[in-house]
Amino acid sequence: MGKSSRQRADVRPTTGTVAGGVGPRQPCPCGSGKRYKACHGGSNPSAPHVTRPFEDLPSECDWVALRDFVPAATAALTLSDGSDRSVTLCSLLPAASPAMTRADGSVWMGLQVQHAYGDPSRDLAYALLKALDAEHGSSVAVVEDPGPGPRMQDLISGQQPLDVQVHAGFDFWVADVEDPTGQLAASLESANAAAWPTARLEEVAAAYWTRMGEREYVRWVMPHAEAPLLDALARLHADDSDRMVDDSRLIGSFRAHGLVVPVWEVPAGTSVHRLAAAASALEERLGEALADAAPLTPAQRSARNGITSRQVTIS
Repeated sequence: MGKSSRQRADVRPTTGTVAGGVGPRQPCPCGSGKRYKACHGGSNPSAPHVTRPFEDLPSECDWVALRDFVPAATAALTLSDGSDRSVTLCSLLPAASPAMTRADGSVWMGLQVQHAYGDPSRDLAYALLKALDAEHGSSVAVVEDPGPGPRMQDLISGQQPLDVQVHAGFDFWVADVEDPTGQLAASLESANAAAWPTARLEEVAAAYWTRMGEREYVRWVMPHAEAPLLDALARLHADDSDRMVDDSRLIGSFRAHGLVVPVWEVPAGTSVHRLAAAASALEERLGEALADAAPLTPAQRSARNGITSRQVTIS
């Protein structure tokens, strides 16, 4: 992505209020945990909040899913400089590290990190460049705002979709590491216990099944603009055609990195294969609803209000 395309309206100024009416004492939408006035609502111009940091990257929706929803997953990346250096995108690395250079010189990048400086794409690119120059077998950290610099859109080659591999746990961290003392095994046991079972629905993009306790859900990161997507979901809901499978229901949505993530609760024990086929059929119905330009009916407006009231912004 060129410089001019990085200076679009989705880079918000750090003064004033955020679209959607975030007040100065409310949590900052960047996810830092700080109040808005002490973070991106302050006077520091060096850290603008980018609403859609992964826009124009291959598989933007999967980047968002791995950043916010998927506990253990990986995908290979290709660098735009022609280098054959192996780079792997990971949902989470040990200690939430942003990147590490492995003993063999390959680089692992972590999406789920502890820092937030307004533009995750720029922060990731900064960590990647540090890891490419780091000693083999070392981790890198991002402890302060990197400032202006390249973004992942500048460093990643092509538009091939991510080949996301979802893992049952974090054993891939140490698959090639000896553990004579058993300490790594103990750490992995703790990490794996905290990871909800997750699977990707292969017939559609960026839809992930998960089981939390005794309940099961599908979280589907969608690329469509928010207003028409909510209208389309309202049209389907009013017609009772927004169900993924029988006895499933659309229970709400998240707003994550500028995208809407509808969430369905599905009957426990529904196979991932059946959910994938059902999601594909739902995608067709949604496409028809998105193409419908007619004004919403009273029933559809009521459905839209209900969907909007169950929306939570997480990043």
